[in-house]
Amino acid sequence: MPLSPELKPIIEELARMPFFNTMPITEARRIIAEIGAGGWSEPLAAVCKISERTIVGPAGPIQLRVYHPKTDGPHPLMVYFHGGGFALGNLDTDDTMCRCYCAQAECVVVSVDYRLAPEHKFPAAPNDCYAAVIWAMGKGAAELNIDPARCVTAGMSSGGNLATVVAIMLRDRQQRQVAGQLLVVPVTDCAGEPETASYAEFAVGYMLPAIEMYWFWDMYTDRADRHHPYAAPLRAQNLSTLPPALVITAECDVLRDEGEAYANRLIEAGVVVTAKRYEGINHLVCAFTSVSPISRNAVADQIQWLRKIFATK
Repeated sequence: MPLSPELKPIIEELARMPFFNTMPITEARRIIAEIGAGGWSEPLAAVCKISERTIVGPAGPIQLRVYHPKTDGPHPLMVYFHGGGFALGNLDTDDTMCRCYCAQAECVVVSVDYRLAPEHKFPAAPNDCYAAVIWAMGKGAAELNIDPARCVTAGMSSGGNLATVVAIMLRDRQQRQVAGQLLVVPVTDCAGEPETASYAEFAVGYMLPAIEMYWFWDMYTDRADRHHPYAAPLRAQNLSTLPPALVITAECDVLRDEGEAYANRLIEAGVVVTAKRYEGINHLVCAFTSVSPISRNAVADQIQWLRKIFATK
């Protein structure tokens, strides 16, 4: 189906913006910060407290933003990784969704300001995200008043990549595993190797042009690392014994097919997976809750899945 009528004019207008790959990285970061503040989401959810925290990372300090719910703890935990193609974004990028998860799923949310490319190429980002999860489920558990047995990793786009990569790293390194992985329109494979049908169909005009994904991958990885399973988890030989996953894809998104291929690979490996495609919407599937029932349904489905995961531990 085509773009949903209430979204078509918004997305077409935003799609006329200059491509990020045509500008300096500092300008691209400024613009994505403005888009993140866009005004298509419902009012910010009220949480009890938001605090900033710095932890020791593998190559220096890592800044965290912690969202605390109003309910009494110990709470379940979400460790969240923002989107932005591994090169853009910061703790403000997905602030609205972090507030929503905290308030509606009644969990502590730890949002991670991981290192960005091209200044910090792979594996800087997954190493930072892994360190944040290890801290939150270990030394940080008492400080955060959380139950480490009820932790999920979560992220959107490149953040979805990092959310599942961390789960793979935990398994490979025989660390305590998370209870679930919430993967919203995740990057799971290196761009164009091979080009998928969704890459061809939605290459231009839907806010995430294919050429930008090629640009992101060129900044994020050296050629020798591009197929590493911690960069492109769809390339992993072994996806067994990973935690349950919710994999969300959007019909009008270049990343749709690789996200759905990854969900299928997880299922084949015996992982419990809920896979949902949302028709008539682009890559920013959760960003239009003030105008789109599709976005509202996508957010509601995530909250329902989170509550189920948190209740089973």
